[in-house]
Parts: sequence; C-alpha cells; structure tokens
Amino acid sequence: MLKASFQKHTLHFKQPGGTSRGVLTTKDLWLLKIWDKKSPDIVGTGECSIIYGLSPDPMGQYEAKLNDLVNNINHLQNVDLTTFPSIRFGLETALLDLRTGGNGILYPSAFTSGKMSIPINGLVWMGNADFMRKQIVEKLKFGFDCIKLKIGAINFEEELSLLKMIRKEFNENDLELRVDANGAFKPDEALEKLNRLSEYSIHSIEQPIMPGQWDSMTTLCKTSPIDIALDEELIGLADIQVSTMLDAIHPQYIILKPSLLGGFQRSKLFISEAKKRNIGWWVTSALESNIGLNAIAQWTATLNNPMPQGLGTGSLFTNNFPSALKIVKGGKLKYQIEWRMENEK
Repeated sequence: MLKASFQKHTLHFKQPGGTSRGVLTTKDLWLLKIWDKKSPDIVGTGECSIIYGLSPDPMGQYEAKLNDLVNNINHLQNVDLTTFPSIRFGLETALLDLRTGGNGILYPSAFTSGKMSIPINGLVWMGNADFMRKQIVEKLKFGFDCIKLKIGAINFEEELSLLKMIRKEFNENDLELRVDANGAFKPDEALEKLNRLSEYSIHSIEQPIMPGQWDSMTTLCKTSPIDIALDEELIGLADIQVSTMLDAIHPQYIILKPSLLGGFQRSKLFISEAKKRNIGWWVTSALESNIGLNAIAQWTATLNNPMPQGLGTGSLFTNNFPSALKIVKGGKLKYQIEWRMENEK
C-alpha cells in the first residue's frame, strides 16, 4: 500500500534570469514523495517543476490535481495527467526513486559511479551587453567548448557584436556557439537575422519564431543557413501530433525537456520519431532544482548522446537542494560519488 504527499518550494535566483519573455527571479516547484506503508523509511522523491508562461499545465488546477494524485496513488488509472506534463515527470521520477531504494540513484550507470561525465553547454543569460560579456568570459575561462547564448532581448546589433567578440578569439573548431531566441523573431524578419547570425559560424538556433507557426517554421528550416532546433514547438503536443509536426517542419534538431514534455518515457517517443527522420536531438533541463536535474542527468547519461547537453542550471539558485552533481573544468557535468558517500555517513 503506497502513501504520498507533496510540498511546495520556491527557488530564488542568485541574479535575475533574463529571457525574451521577461526576467525570472523565482521558480516554483512541488516535491512529490511516495513510500510504502510497510517500509516508510524508503521514500521516492520527484519534482513537479513549472515555468510560468511556458509550462502547459493548467496552473489554476495544479494543487487540486496533486491532491487527486496523492489520494489515488494506489489507483493511478483514475488520475488523468494528460494536461499536466510536469506532474507526470514528478510521478515517474518519484516511482523510479522508490523502486531503486530512495537514494536518489534512479539510473545506475558509469555516470552515477563517477566514471563518466556528461559534456554540457555553458549558458549565457540575457542582460545588457556588459553582463553578457562577463558571463561569456567566465564560461571561456572555465574551459567550455560549447556556449549557448540567449538572444532576442537586447539590441540585435549588440548581440552580433558579442558573437563577433567571441569569434575573434575562438574559431568554430575550438568553440561551438549555439543561440536560443525563445521565439523572439518575427516570421518576416527571421531569415534576414539568421543570415546575419550565420556570419559567426553558429551551430544552431533554438526556436527562432514563436511555436504554432508551422508553415513559417517549415520555410525557415528549408532556407536557413543555420540549423534550427525546435524547443517550445514540442511543448503541449499530443502523442499523435508528434510525427505530424516532425513530418511537416522537419527541423535539423529537437530539444527534449522531460519536465515540460511529460517525463522520460514520453521524451523517448520524441527521440524515436526524430531518429526515424534523421533529426538530431539533445536534452536540456528547464530550471529544475537539483532534485529534477539529478533525475534528468542520470537519464541523459544512459542515452549515450555525445553532443553537449543543456544541463547544469542548479547553480542558479540561492536555496537549492544539496546535490552530488557538479560542473567541472572543461564544461562537463559530473556525479561526485565521494560527495555522496560523505553525505550518507
């Protein structure tokens, strides 16, 4: 007989996180805990994590749905989580954690034993040019060979000057540059901006225009000098729509955010459909706490994708949960087995 509970937590950013949709200063999540009455000391923990304005979950019904889940934890067939992907993600990870002993190791692997690390991109947040330049210098000093810049919030010419600054020192063989527009470009101006960005050997651009404009996005994917990676375009799609969207737009890449897509099994659907069409992919965290990031990183490690992944945002918060995950020199995410052993004593 299973029991469950949930509790809300609000994470606070060390410094405001700028996106094309606005500035983030806090991040809400709900920790879902599941245990067996016979073994109450073994508790599985999952994170139900949302981003206001991006997560498709109906927020007015969120805690009511969590109550429904907790009250029916032994009858999950009675709980419809179709429109609550973040709760599906939290439930899946909590059950995985419970099944593997409640110790936070959901996917035992060479990663969780500290024998391998995951290459990741260094994330540069939007802000004024000086703020972004400072972040870029810090990432380069730390040895990242892949940097992702969020663009679309400041003057486009200033953003181009930042890319020019980077390329003066590092060519495309030494440093991979990705940009994320978060849908900031208008369809009628996007191609011109992509042409100008291409002067700086950009690996890919995430979501140049807002999602839902399939005809415009299809044209961009065919004509853009820069590979296009779909991000927000994936959010909120029904299973039956996944193949339809990929056939229609046929992007060069898709980006998987398990807490926004409905968990790991659902993310595998996207990967499977992408592989059928020779579409590349990588995994990105979505501002989860270290609880969710731990689960996503462990799952990602099992996929054996050699590309830099978009993980490692746990250091953004002042009040995050303790974690064995650490970003190490060279731009890699590592599971510190020594840290875990010390903290379990």
